[in-house]
Amino acid sequence: MKANIKAISYYLPEEILSNDLINQEFPEWDIEKISSKTGINSRHISAKDEFSSDMAVKAAEKLFKEHNIDRSEIDFLLFCTQSPDYFLPTTACIIQEKLGLNTTIGALDYNLGCSGFVYGLSLAKGLIAGEMAKNILLITSETYSKFIHPKDKSNKTIFGDAAAATLISSEKGFCSIGNFVFGTDGKGAENLIVKQGGMRFPVLNDNEDISDEFGNVRNDKNLFMNGTEIFNFTGEFVPKLVQGMLEKANLSQDNIDLFVFHQANKYMLNHLRKKIKIPEDKFYISMAHCGNTVSSTIPIALYDALKEGKLENCKNIILAGFGVGYSWGACNLNID
Repeated sequence: MKANIKAISYYLPEEILSNDLINQEFPEWDIEKISSKTGINSRHISAKDEFSSDMAVKAAEKLFKEHNIDRSEIDFLLFCTQSPDYFLPTTACIIQEKLGLNTTIGALDYNLGCSGFVYGLSLAKGLIAGEMAKNILLITSETYSKFIHPKDKSNKTIFGDAAAATLISSEKGFCSIGNFVFGTDGKGAENLIVKQGGMRFPVLNDNEDISDEFGNVRNDKNLFMNGTEIFNFTGEFVPKLVQGMLEKANLSQDNIDLFVFHQANKYMLNHLRKKIKIPEDKFYISMAHCGNTVSSTIPIALYDALKEGKLENCKNIILAGFGVGYSWGACNLNID
């Protein structure tokens, strides 16, 4: 039984952190340099009382309204986040109740970052293939801004908050989900991490702020990213990921009409595009208005590509997610 992406919508919080506002706070942080290197002009920041489940509900309600979807037909909910409302209960259970979904559905959280959407598609495809569900609501929602130290100009520049909702169905959609390849290397765990907050390292009240060589301030309860190591990781593994995906799908690179990668930052994406030798017109970037939204970057980019008509003449698309974990994954989509 085929699994198909039927519809996508996304939600961005109301507060906007523009490059001008960042420059006002950090005058030494050049606006033109920010825009040209990151490809980001603004990012949306969740309100103090707005959390992952709240954004997830707003994205799903937008999906139902925008695509005229009957919520009573949803029979499984997958929720991807690294910033859950609570340790327990499962945030997916909270979302089920807030959305008024049937109590006969399955619902679960899974903790993945930049590869999360691709993994979610694989879980949804498996549920449909196993005839355990027919209409799966996949939601990605992240509030990384709540992990970032107010004086960490580097991470504040890159990350934005967002939620995306996708309907995966056994019924025909705008594309079918093909093959998958995955990868994991936990040796990179410390290069993108919020160290405190779990059971191993509970949050301490006497954390000492530390400033790095670039003037970014953070402590162990904040998001830490070793940008150099993350960049090196992507340069080594993403080309192999794309090649593995092509082999798995029995396709050549010339057969692919569009590549949609995790929208990390423009500099990294262009480096990968050139290294893999992907033509610029086959490589989609859409992050200027929202920044790096972690697990939501790929569905946001897909939605924007659809709206811009970029998929009208496409038959084969490759999605690739990679980052925190380290975790990476790719899949191919087929448009009939």
